[in-house]
Amino acid sequence: MNIAVLGSGGREHALCYKLKLSKKLDKLICIPGNAGTQNIAININVDLKNFDNIYQILTKEKIDIVIVGPEQPLVDGIVDYLEQKKIRVFGPNKFASQLEGSKGFMKNLCKKFKVPTASFGIFNDFDKAKNFINLSNMPIVVKADGLAAGKGVTICNSIDEAKKNVKEILDGKFKSSKKVVLEEFLEGEELSYFAIVDKNSYRFFGSAQDHKKVGEGDVGPNTGGMGAYSPAKILNNELENKIKKKIIEPTLAAMKELGHPYKGFLYAGLMIKNNEPFLIEYNIRMGDPECQVLMMRLDSDLVDVIDLATKNLLKNSKINWKNNSCMTVVLCAKGYPEKYIKDSEIKNLSSAIIDKSNQIFHAGTYKKKDKIFSNGGRVLNITSSGKNLVSARDSSYANLKKINWVDGFFRKDIGWRAIKNENN
Repeated sequence: MNIAVLGSGGREHALCYKLKLSKKLDKLICIPGNAGTQNIAININVDLKNFDNIYQILTKEKIDIVIVGPEQPLVDGIVDYLEQKKIRVFGPNKFASQLEGSKGFMKNLCKKFKVPTASFGIFNDFDKAKNFINLSNMPIVVKADGLAAGKGVTICNSIDEAKKNVKEILDGKFKSSKKVVLEEFLEGEELSYFAIVDKNSYRFFGSAQDHKKVGEGDVGPNTGGMGAYSPAKILNNELENKIKKKIIEPTLAAMKELGHPYKGFLYAGLMIKNNEPFLIEYNIRMGDPECQVLMMRLDSDLVDVIDLATKNLLKNSKINWKNNSCMTVVLCAKGYPEKYIKDSEIKNLSSAIIDKSNQIFHAGTYKKKDKIFSNGGRVLNITSSGKNLVSARDSSYANLKKINWVDGFFRKDIGWRAIKNENN
């Protein structure tokens, strides 16, 4: 089977890694890919906004299935475009992609279909937003309505801070947002819950917890994710049953009722309070860096699973997971998430251990004259599995020491809460 993965980050490298292990895979291409995918797939450098060029490559390479990695092409409607061209593609259509593409759409769906979430208001008028803030308890969560590369959410501790953030969003800080969502702050523990969905059914596709804040101890500005681990220790059978019945299933029923059955990866970002789940956000694709740890733990053939999903036969699949823990630590370019160093050579990659339990998933990298250079904020994902989180963590940090990239930085406390509980 010939498969194309669209995207250039750590998530796409992890997907390519898992696909490559399948005996059913004949050809794997990655559009545009990075220096890591280059070692296991054919990289083809095409702009993901150029659907016509992508289609030409897919037909030339005789691709059977397309897996769309990032959210932007999904929100832009690439699934609708490829389906019209009779190409089998895995991901939600443009309408369903509003679950991530518009925070307002998602919140209104929660309200209409009684999915538990934080109370909220949606505004495109500063004065009305200001009035809402004045009547709200602090802290309050300010969210850009549209996509913002993981940087559109701020927890504001004061009325003045909230108003400042609202004004920036309404003044066009993020090109995708002309509206702002103001949301009650929920206390609890975060959980990433994944499902794989076709038009008829869905299957659990792993749990994880990630670290969004740039600084150790979970402080500082939000990022796309500084690290993750799987499985999430907080998930138990009772909680999972609540997540399915109160959140996942009502959402999928809602999308059917709206005439656009969801299909693809569905990632629920949840807040758990007293063993009760509340939906914070939906992502319409695999998480990044959560995908990296999930692909290391997945025991089933990913080609098989995706093949069945694109044929709406997921009900015939059984998805198995390795009984281990996995952690990924993100190595970032200095300065991230603000202005960061680019085009810096990463010299010691060959000294890192790469085997069944240890992988380096590339994100912001490119190759030039047999040398690897950084090209983005989040550059590498140092990923290891072990019998428990402590051993996975120790392996990840040991590999990081070997790389010793002078223009990079990373958090030294990934998984700290779960490890503290594991040790007690």
